[in-house]
Amino acid sequence: MAGRDDDVAFSMPPPSYSNVVEGNMQVPAASSSSAPTFDANMNTLDEPIRTTVFRDLGAIGQKFFHVLIPRKSKTLLREWDLWGPLILCTFIAMMLQGDVLNSTDKSDTGGPEFAQIFLILTLGAVVVTLNSKLLGGNISFFQSVCILGYCLLPPALALIACRIFAVTLGTHLTVLFALRIVVTAVGFLWATWAALAFLGDTQQPNRKALALYPIFLFYLVISWLIMSQTG
Repeated sequence: MAGRDDDVAFSMPPPSYSNVVEGNMQVPAASSSSAPTFDANMNTLDEPIRTTVFRDLGAIGQKFFHVLIPRKSKTLLREWDLWGPLILCTFIAMMLQGDVLNSTDKSDTGGPEFAQIFLILTLGAVVVTLNSKLLGGNISFFQSVCILGYCLLPPALALIACRIFAVTLGTHLTVLFALRIVVTAVGFLWATWAALAFLGDTQQPNRKALALYPIFLFYLVISWLIMSQTG
């Protein structure tokens, strides 16, 4: 019986796979309901330049508002840009090198130059960002630079106030020195508080202190420059 079963098994015709491979290979056309829709407002190629500039200025102003009133918002993280940091870094560098412009002896002014201050601001933000990334922060490089740059707004306002005090209270050195200390300290604390409000949750809890300490040091150096160069 075993030999007969083997003969029957080997004599069976091979199965037909015609039904398996048959089918329609045409790709159905996408229906109008499933087609992707594009918002006409997102197309900015044909809009006037003035409209684009005003929209970007409005976005920058909104980010400045978030820095002045810090709260846990994802606006700076989601819609990051580098226009605000560039404006603030350029403004602070120009204001702090005012002694160079007003000095009669260009070879010996004793103050920092524009390039030196600009390099300190930009390189400091980059170093703080790299430290945050190396510690495992869940934030991109440009997002961190954007937040650190926008949070320079309080020190920039403190710099303006110190310049005004230096012009109006030039002879009252004691009062001028006290006002500079108070205004610069407020700007430093405000900038640090705003940066921590946006970057505090991007780090792991066990490494948060290692990531936030360079932020504290970054704004401390900037505040010291403002304090020392506005006398």
